[in-house]
Amino acid sequence: MRRQARGFTLIELLVAIAAMALLALMSWRGLDAMGRAQSLNRERGDAVLTLQTTLSQWSADLDAMVALPQTSAIDWDGRVLRLTRRSTDSATPVVFVAAWTLRPDPAGGTHWRRWQSQGFTTRPEWQQAWAQAAAWATDGGSGTGGADVDLIPLDSWQLAYFRNNAWTPATSAEALGATTPMPDGVRLTLALPQGPALAGLVTRDWVRPSLTVPKS
Repeated sequence: MRRQARGFTLIELLVAIAAMALLALMSWRGLDAMGRAQSLNRERGDAVLTLQTTLSQWSADLDAMVALPQTSAIDWDGRVLRLTRRSTDSATPVVFVAAWTLRPDPAGGTHWRRWQSQGFTTRPEWQQAWAQAAAWATDGGSGTGGADVDLIPLDSWQLAYFRNNAWTPATSAEALGATTPMPDGVRLTLALPQGPALAGLVTRDWVRPSLTVPKS
Protein backbone atom coordinates (compact mmCIF):
# COMPACT_ATOMS: atom_id res chain seq x y z
CA MET A 1 0.00 0.00 0.00
CA ARG A 2 1.37 3.45 -0.90
CA ARG A 3 1.57 5.95 1.94
CA GLN A 4 -0.71 8.83 1.25
CA ALA A 5 1.24 12.13 0.77
CA ARG A 6 0.60 14.57 3.62
CA GLY A 7 1.16 18.34 3.52
CA PHE A 8 1.96 20.79 6.31
CA THR A 9 -0.69 21.59 8.80
CA LEU A 10 -1.78 25.15 9.48
CA ILE A 11 -0.01 25.16 12.84
CA GLU A 12 3.26 24.03 11.25
CA LEU A 13 3.00 26.79 8.65
CA LEU A 14 2.36 29.41 11.31
CA VAL A 15 5.33 28.20 13.34
CA ALA A 16 7.57 28.31 10.26
CA ILE A 17 6.40 31.80 9.33
CA ALA A 18 6.94 33.01 12.91
CA ALA A 19 10.47 31.55 12.94
CA MET A 20 11.34 33.23 9.62
CA ALA A 21 9.93 36.54 10.85
CA LEU A 22 12.01 36.28 14.04
CA LEU A 23 15.16 35.53 12.00
CA ALA A 24 14.42 38.46 9.69
CA LEU A 25 13.92 40.78 12.68
CA MET A 26 17.19 39.64 14.27
CA SER A 27 19.04 40.09 10.97
CA TRP A 28 17.60 43.58 10.52
CA ARG A 29 18.60 44.59 14.04
CA GLY A 30 22.10 43.28 13.43
CA LEU A 31 22.42 45.19 10.16
CA ASP A 32 21.00 48.33 11.78
CA ALA A 33 23.51 48.08 14.64
CA MET A 34 26.35 47.59 12.15
CA GLY A 35 25.19 50.60 10.16
CA ARG A 36 24.99 52.80 13.25
CA ALA A 37 28.43 51.66 14.40
CA GLN A 38 29.91 52.45 11.00
CA SER A 39 28.23 55.87 10.99
CA LEU A 40 29.53 56.62 14.50
CA ASN A 41 33.05 55.50 13.59
CA ARG A 42 32.96 57.63 10.45
CA GLU A 43 31.71 60.66 12.43
CA ARG A 44 34.37 60.12 15.08
CA GLY A 45 37.07 59.73 12.45
CA ASP A 46 36.00 62.97 10.77
CA ALA A 47 36.01 64.77 14.13
CA VAL A 48 39.49 63.48 14.98
CA LEU A 49 40.80 64.53 11.55
CA THR A 50 39.28 68.01 11.93
CA LEU A 51 40.79 68.37 15.41
CA GLN A 52 44.22 67.26 14.18
CA THR A 53 44.07 69.72 11.27
CA THR A 54 43.04 72.54 13.63
CA LEU A 55 45.86 71.79 16.07
CA SER A 56 48.33 71.59 13.19
CA GLN A 57 47.31 75.11 12.15
CA TRP A 58 47.63 76.23 15.78
CA SER A 59 51.19 74.87 15.96
CA ALA A 60 52.05 76.36 12.58
CA ASP A 61 50.96 79.82 13.74
CA LEU A 62 53.07 79.55 16.89
CA ASP A 63 56.07 78.19 14.97
CA ALA A 64 55.87 81.16 12.59
CA MET A 65 55.67 83.83 15.32
CA VAL A 66 58.06 86.70 14.78
CA ALA A 67 59.10 89.48 17.14
CA LEU A 68 59.31 92.74 15.21
CA PRO A 69 60.57 96.03 16.67
CA GLN A 70 57.85 97.96 18.55
CA THR A 71 55.24 95.24 17.97
CA SER A 72 53.78 92.35 19.95
CA ALA A 73 54.52 88.81 18.83
CA ILE A 74 51.70 87.36 20.92
CA ASP A 75 48.94 88.77 23.11
CA TRP A 76 46.05 87.17 25.01
CA ASP A 77 43.33 89.32 26.58
CA GLY A 78 41.10 86.50 27.83
CA ARG A 79 38.93 86.59 24.71
CA VAL A 80 41.19 86.55 21.67
CA LEU A 81 44.76 85.41 21.06
CA ARG A 82 46.59 87.56 18.51
CA LEU A 83 49.84 86.54 16.86
CA THR A 84 52.30 88.27 14.57
CA ARG A 85 53.55 85.62 12.20
CA ARG A 86 55.75 85.48 9.14
CA SER A 87 54.83 83.98 5.81
CA THR A 88 55.89 80.39 5.18
CA ASP A 89 56.52 81.27 1.54
CA SER A 90 60.08 82.57 1.16
CA ALA A 91 59.14 84.14 -2.18
CA THR A 92 56.68 86.52 -0.45
CA PRO A 93 58.45 88.12 2.56
CA VAL A 94 55.34 89.53 4.23
CA VAL A 95 53.94 89.34 7.75
CA PHE A 96 50.41 88.49 8.94
CA VAL A 97 48.35 88.90 12.06
CA ALA A 98 46.50 85.72 13.03
CA ALA A 99 43.80 85.60 15.70
CA TRP A 100 41.95 82.81 17.52
CA THR A 101 38.73 83.23 19.50
CA LEU A 102 35.57 81.48 20.69
CA ARG A 103 32.29 82.78 19.27
CA PRO A 104 28.62 81.73 19.40
CA ASP A 105 27.45 79.69 16.44
CA PRO A 106 24.09 80.53 14.79
CA ALA A 107 23.18 76.83 14.86
CA GLY A 108 23.80 76.64 18.61
CA GLY A 109 26.76 76.26 20.91
CA THR A 110 30.11 77.98 20.46
CA HIS A 111 32.82 77.40 17.88
CA TRP A 112 36.55 78.03 17.83
CA ARG A 113 37.45 80.32 14.94
CA ARG A 114 40.61 81.63 13.30
CA TRP A 115 41.18 84.89 11.43
CA GLN A 116 44.18 86.03 9.39
CA SER A 117 44.90 89.47 8.00
CA GLN A 118 46.19 90.38 4.59
CA GLY A 119 49.96 90.37 4.25
CA PHE A 120 51.79 93.58 5.16
CA THR A 121 55.32 94.98 5.36
CA THR A 122 55.08 98.19 7.43
CA ARG A 123 54.41 98.95 11.10
CA PRO A 124 51.29 101.11 10.41
CA GLU A 125 49.84 98.16 8.49
CA TRP A 126 50.62 95.93 11.47
CA GLN A 127 48.83 98.32 13.82
CA GLN A 128 45.79 98.30 11.58
CA ALA A 129 45.76 94.50 11.30
CA TRP A 130 46.30 94.15 15.07
CA ALA A 131 43.26 96.36 15.74
CA GLN A 132 41.22 94.51 13.10
CA ALA A 133 41.94 91.21 14.89
CA ALA A 134 40.51 92.61 18.14
CA ALA A 135 37.46 93.97 16.30
CA TRP A 136 36.91 90.62 14.57
CA ALA A 137 36.77 88.85 17.94
CA THR A 138 34.24 91.39 19.21
CA ASP A 139 31.75 91.84 16.37
CA GLY A 140 32.44 88.90 14.09
CA GLY A 141 34.71 90.67 11.66
CA SER A 142 32.39 93.24 10.17
CA GLY A 143 34.51 95.30 7.80
CA THR A 144 37.81 93.84 8.98
CA GLY A 145 38.65 91.90 5.83
CA GLY A 146 41.02 88.97 6.09
CA ALA A 147 40.14 85.28 6.16
CA ASP A 148 37.72 83.96 8.80
CA VAL A 149 37.53 80.17 9.24
CA ASP A 150 35.12 78.18 11.42
CA LEU A 151 37.13 75.40 13.05
CA ILE A 152 35.57 73.10 15.68
CA PRO A 153 32.77 73.12 18.27
CA LEU A 154 34.23 74.16 21.62
CA ASP A 155 32.89 74.92 25.09
CA SER A 156 35.93 76.81 26.42
CA TRP A 157 39.69 77.17 26.08
CA GLN A 158 42.53 78.20 28.37
CA LEU A 159 46.11 79.31 27.80
CA ALA A 160 49.24 79.17 29.90
CA TYR A 161 52.75 80.47 29.13
CA PHE A 162 56.01 78.80 30.06
CA ARG A 163 58.47 81.40 31.30
CA ASN A 164 61.28 81.21 33.85
CA ASN A 165 60.92 77.43 34.06
CA ALA A 166 57.28 77.57 35.18
CA TRP A 167 53.77 77.48 33.69
CA THR A 168 51.66 80.53 34.50
CA PRO A 169 48.28 81.72 33.18
CA ALA A 170 48.64 83.71 29.98
CA THR A 171 48.81 87.47 30.61
CA SER A 172 47.96 90.32 28.28
CA ALA A 173 50.36 93.06 27.27
CA GLU A 174 48.11 95.62 28.98
CA ALA A 175 48.38 93.73 32.27
CA LEU A 176 52.17 93.66 32.02
CA GLY A 177 52.28 97.31 31.01
CA ALA A 178 54.64 96.54 28.16
CA THR A 179 54.99 94.58 24.96
CA THR A 180 54.46 90.92 25.79
CA PRO A 181 57.71 88.97 25.36
CA MET A 182 57.56 85.76 23.39
CA PRO A 183 57.03 82.83 25.79
CA ASP A 184 59.21 79.72 25.75
CA GLY A 185 56.10 77.56 25.57
CA VAL A 186 52.32 77.76 25.23
CA ARG A 187 49.91 75.28 26.80
CA LEU A 188 46.49 75.05 25.17
CA THR A 189 43.59 73.35 26.96
CA LEU A 190 40.39 72.76 25.01
CA ALA A 191 37.05 71.70 26.51
CA LEU A 192 35.21 69.79 23.78
CA PRO A 193 31.41 69.68 24.10
CA GLN A 194 29.56 66.46 24.86
CA GLY A 195 28.66 64.60 21.69
CA PRO A 196 28.76 61.23 19.93
CA ALA A 197 32.14 61.90 18.32
CA LEU A 198 34.57 63.60 20.72
CA ALA A 199 34.22 65.06 24.21
CA GLY A 200 36.34 66.03 27.19
CA LEU A 201 39.60 67.95 27.64
CA VAL A 202 42.43 68.12 25.13
CA THR A 203 45.81 69.60 26.10
CA ARG A 204 48.44 70.62 23.58
CA ASP A 205 51.89 71.93 24.59
CA TRP A 206 54.00 73.97 22.21
CA VAL A 207 57.71 74.75 22.71
CA ARG A 208 59.46 77.60 20.93
CA PRO A 209 61.65 76.01 18.20
CA SER A 210 64.57 78.34 18.95
CA LEU A 211 64.54 77.53 22.67
CA THR A 212 67.87 76.23 23.93
CA VAL A 213 68.17 74.25 27.14
CA PRO A 214 71.40 74.82 29.08
CA LYS A 215 73.46 71.76 29.79
CA SER A 216 73.40 70.60 33.38
